[in-house]
Amino acid sequence: MRVVRFLLIVAIAAVGVFGFRWYRYVTNDESPYQEVGIELNSRMPQPIRKWGCDRLHATFGDVVPPYGCQGGGDGRTWL
Repeated sequence: MRVVRFLLIVAIAAVGVFGFRWYRYVTNDESPYQEVGIELNSRMPQPIRKWGCDRLHATFGDVVPPYGCQGGGDGRTWL
């Protein structure tokens, strides 16, 4: 029982840390090309990734989208 509780606490902490790091990336106003943020965003489920990409697009306008936010085949359109 103690092992299960410990693993649950570790899992919740990991989700909190990575979730906060992802949220900081999609709401930043410095650059959409931060490596850790791009990696976290590209691994999110589609609805969450779409929301993050929409936030980045609203902040940075018509720059080339980072990996994970590219729609279409040309790599220049946002999701």
